[in-house]
Amino acid sequence: MQINYPLQIDGRGRVAETDMATHIRQLVEQVLLTSPGERVNRPDFGSGLYQLLFSPNSNELAAATQFLVQGALEQWLGDVIEVEGIDIETVESKLEVTVQYVIRRNQQRQVAQFTREV
Repeated sequence: MQINYPLQIDGRGRVAETDMATHIRQLVEQVLLTSPGERVNRPDFGSGLYQLLFSPNSNELAAATQFLVQGALEQWLGDVIEVEGIDIETVESKLEVTVQYVIRRNQQRQVAQFTREV
């Protein structure tokens, strides 16, 4: 079992735990939603995804964003997952990111979708 994120206390008064697949999904979410410079002891951690949201929308920006996100996931979680695909879409004021990956430990395929208001 892994520690649940965000940190929570369970009904027994202990740190809440989760299964490996959920924990890895939570790690992916942390990488995606953290901006470089946000963490004091790891200033280069994160994807910089939000920095690109306010740029003019274009095919080039979409390609750059996918490249940036894939690079961040490979850098920070490359020993845990193998990224198979990333789809980033902006719909009005929402950002939708879909990440397809394989958990290296058990070769289980996962698809995680994250939606945030901008």
